[in-house]
Amino acid sequence: MSDLRDLYQETILDHNRSPRNYRSLADANHQADGYNPLCGDRLTLFLKIEDGIVRDASFEGSGCAISKASASMLTESVKGRTVAEVRALFERFHRMVTSSTETPDDFVDLGKLAALGGVREFPVRVKCASLAWHTLRAALEERDEPVRTE
Repeated sequence: MSDLRDLYQETILDHNRSPRNYRSLADANHQADGYNPLCGDRLTLFLKIEDGIVRDASFEGSGCAISKASASMLTESVKGRTVAEVRALFERFHRMVTSSTETPDDFVDLGKLAALGGVREFPVRVKCASLAWHTLRAALEERDEPVRTE
C-alpha cells in the first residue's frame, strides 16, 4: 500500500511541477472561472467542444499542488470524450473524493485520476481537488458566475 501511495504522490507532484495543458485556449467556446477561498486556488478552465466532443481543454491560474495537479489531470482526461462521457467522469471523480463507503480499489478504472482519491481523508483538500471539476461542470453548463468551493 505504501508503494501505491508513493506512486500517487509522485503523480500529483509531477502534474504540479509540469502541468499539462496550462495555457489559454484562444478558440475555446466554453469557459468558466473557479475560486477556492479556503486555499486561495483560482483557475479558468477553457474547453473547445465540437459536435458534442471535447476537442481541446486547458486551464490557467494559481493554487496549491493538489488543485493544479487536479486541473492538469482533468484536461488530459476529458480530451476526446463526448460531453455525456465527461459528465459521467465528473460524477465518478466527485464520488471518489467524497465517498466514505467506497475503497480506492473501487476507482482503479479512473487511472491517474485515482491518485487524487486520498484527499477524501482530508476534507479541506477535497475542495482543492474538486475545484477544477466543479469549474468543468460550470463550463459545460455555460454558467457565467464563478464557481466557489465554500
